[in-house]
Amino acid sequence: MAENKKKRFMIPISVKMIFIISLIIILSFSLLTYISTYLFTSDSERNIESNTIQNANLISQKVKSDFLSVIEKSKIAILAVKDEGAGDASSKVDSDSDDDSALFSSLLFKRDPDMIYIGVLRNEKGSVKETKKLYNEILLADSGLDSDIFLKILESEKESVFSSINGADFALNLSSYFGSGVIGILIPYESDSRAALCIMFSNEKIYDAVKSPDLIKSFLVNGRGELLAHYDKKMVIENGSVADLPIVKKMLQSTINSEKIEYADSSSKTWLGAYNKTGFSDTGVISIVSKEQAFGMVRKLQKQTVLIAVIVLNLAILFVYFFSKTITKPIRRLVSISNEIRNGKFDISVKSKSRDEIGILSESFEDMARGLAEREKMKDAFGKFVNKEIADMILKNELKLGGERKTAAVFFSDIRSFTSISENLQPEEVVEFLNEYMSIMVECVNKTNGVVDKFIGDAIMAVWGTPISRGNDTANAVEGALMMREALKKFNKGRGSAKKPVINIGCGINTGPVLAGQIGSHDRMEYTVIGDTVNLASRIESLNKPFCTDILISSDSYNLVKDLYLCEPMERISVKGKKDPQQIYAVISRKNDANAPKTLKELREYVGIKYVPLKSFDPNGKEEKYAIVK
Repeated sequence: MAENKKKRFMIPISVKMIFIISLIIILSFSLLTYISTYLFTSDSERNIESNTIQNANLISQKVKSDFLSVIEKSKIAILAVKDEGAGDASSKVDSDSDDDSALFSSLLFKRDPDMIYIGVLRNEKGSVKETKKLYNEILLADSGLDSDIFLKILESEKESVFSSINGADFALNLSSYFGSGVIGILIPYESDSRAALCIMFSNEKIYDAVKSPDLIKSFLVNGRGELLAHYDKKMVIENGSVADLPIVKKMLQSTINSEKIEYADSSSKTWLGAYNKTGFSDTGVISIVSKEQAFGMVRKLQKQTVLIAVIVLNLAILFVYFFSKTITKPIRRLVSISNEIRNGKFDISVKSKSRDEIGILSESFEDMARGLAEREKMKDAFGKFVNKEIADMILKNELKLGGERKTAAVFFSDIRSFTSISENLQPEEVVEFLNEYMSIMVECVNKTNGVVDKFIGDAIMAVWGTPISRGNDTANAVEGALMMREALKKFNKGRGSAKKPVINIGCGINTGPVLAGQIGSHDRMEYTVIGDTVNLASRIESLNKPFCTDILISSDSYNLVKDLYLCEPMERISVKGKKDPQQIYAVISRKNDANAPKTLKELREYVGIKYVPLKSFDPNGKEEKYAIVK
């Protein structure tokens, strides 16, 4: 009796399923939660450090650009002012004057109200002497100040003025004199070695640059640790100094242009900081982020993740419990059938009363298995190819690794300045823009019997002549490039904003022998072409930028299409990787197209390419991919 009871004792399959699946879920979810939160924390730390460095770098570049812009405008404007000699009247510009140069200087303050003062200064017996000056009378009137304020400021900063006369550059915080953010720049005056040029302007644009996101805080300091611009305007107006901050000390003492450090302030608060010197005087941009605030968000997210994991786990256990009941009965049926198969009964009818996927699986297991096997085989075969013609070939006869020599026209195209364009777009916008652009370009390739070989970021590689040659492959390639030119003009209509920029492309075509075939392994193959012809085509495409063209072809391609297309020879070049000098040609238009451009100058105007003279090759400079052949 005891033995029989022991034999009849069993653990229901539903209990086993709950136990096993719950255990798996607990272990896997716990491990996944730990790994994901750990990786998230690590990624967050790296991202915060990277964003802090990048933020300081970007603001530094913007500040330097603003400084140089202000200096250049000031140099031009001060040239319109005569040396003082007949009193103050010669230093002020009358807007009604007929003098063109004076009118230009007067318009400076109207067009750029942030400009406050421009003056040429000398050391006259230990005092500051203004030999030329321009100032914003409207701003003075609105502020209730008179023009004597400038000389008072210069006298108080005369030590820096005299140092600037001797060759030094300075950036000063003059906000306390005006009650608003004002920066002063002192540089040697190029037109007079015994004078300095002083520029005073509002820091509003620079303040806009250093305004930071919620976490990252940025500010601009000079070589004395004085604030020139700060995310808190009051700090600048109060002429606050941050020279005691560890990161500022590090920047002022270091010869390295950019660096990141972790430090604690006087209140023992920990910060992650990065500095980047602007390159003007000793000024630099500091970007900092509170470690407690930054990683406090990470810890909060970790707690939320654990809470969600617990909720999901409990829901999963409940779901498994109820779902297991719907599975146990069909499984018992399948166990019975498996026993019949084990006893040698193969001719059986598998009919299930279960009206779900398990019932369908019970009735059609063999058919489904065969179907899945065939489907996987087709999937593996077609997964190796991209082009439709290649896919058709595989259906007729399996291609093997290797290749064959063919003569083909190889094409490369690339979007000009794609990096700067993508910086103004979100990743989703970049993908949408590329998909729209690629669809138009690929259509031009398909219409001219070409094959898109691959996409390389924003670049397209296409081939005419393989796997099937049409006899006029080079002409088809050139025709496809011309179609791209016209399609791009239509594409650019209505564009011109930061989110929808006008784009230009460069195309390069070369004709010659290639090795066409399967490259890869037995598990994953790619049909492509390789050889020197491909390399030269890529080099030719890159020459569009220095030559200010949009379609360039090699001499081999030119000899095949010169009767059909109007082409203009460019300067002979020595291309990296090629021993002999190369003659390339710019494709102007079809010879039978009366309305098309006839010269390279007309073509540039037609496609909107600004001509920049080609620079000579500098053999002692940085590595170049081409050189002009004299």
